[in-house]
Amino acid sequence: MKAVVLSRFGGPEELRPAEVDTPEPGPGQVRVRVRAVGVNPFDVKVRSGAMESVFPTPLPTVLGSEIAGVVDAVGPDVAGPAVGDEVFGWSDTGAYAEYALASTVARKPEGLSWERAVALPVAAETTDRALGLLGVRPGETLLVHGAAGGVGTVAVQLAVAAGLRVVGTAGPDNQAHVAALGATPTTYGEGLVERVRALAPEGVDAVFDVAGKGALPDSIELRGGTDRIVTIADNAAAELGVVFTGGPARRSAERLAELADLAARGALTPVVGATFPLVDAAEAHRASAAGHARGKLVLTVP
Repeated sequence: MKAVVLSRFGGPEELRPAEVDTPEPGPGQVRVRVRAVGVNPFDVKVRSGAMESVFPTPLPTVLGSEIAGVVDAVGPDVAGPAVGDEVFGWSDTGAYAEYALASTVARKPEGLSWERAVALPVAAETTDRALGLLGVRPGETLLVHGAAGGVGTVAVQLAVAAGLRVVGTAGPDNQAHVAALGATPTTYGEGLVERVRALAPEGVDAVFDVAGKGALPDSIELRGGTDRIVTIADNAAAELGVVFTGGPARRSAERLAELADLAARGALTPVVGATFPLVDAAEAHRASAAGHARGKLVLTVP
């Protein structure tokens, strides 16, 4: 099968199309003919070698963990998904490929595109985990850093749906977009504390940092301490005494089905910032590393 393979750590150019063996499903697994793949900042960090100290990756490897596609083979002891089902979820094998194995998937509603479906698993699971750690309650004010990105767009919507007031930081070009998601937008950078205090004079109850752009000191000042601040992206968290959550992921097919239903009904909008053909995975990584993507970056597989 066709795949994009990483044979050595380095820049995006190290992602190269190649032919690899088609995987066979084991117990509890289905094989999916992939139609869309989610590209995450984590993929970019693994590719560069930046994750080797905490997440060693044997090479060569195929990156990626989010897939949407059609079940084409079923292993032993699989309850639910059948050959021909359109599904989305997490892959057990590298996702930058024509085929991938998966054990946690949900059926994709007919009205939900491949690209929008694949924008949901990582973003929603990460949001659910972070909001659980923060212990947020309806009526509280949540500050989300990186509100326009792949995780941020889902986090804002799920937080608003949970009854929170959300203040979201984003670049100047994404202010209207963040407002349309249901948050009160503001920009990054110098003067952030004063801007947030003006928008939320009653104070900020919790902070979810998706961006990792150095906003933790300002977040600590706004909170008056390090409690109820969670980051998924800032490596300075430990030295500042802030909780860093990177996993383990709590993968749930039932939760995926709930999200798919919300998205199909228009109650949740997965935002796709850009799509790239599978063979152009390197370009997708360049776009992700630039840090200005609105919503999810997606690879499409014909």
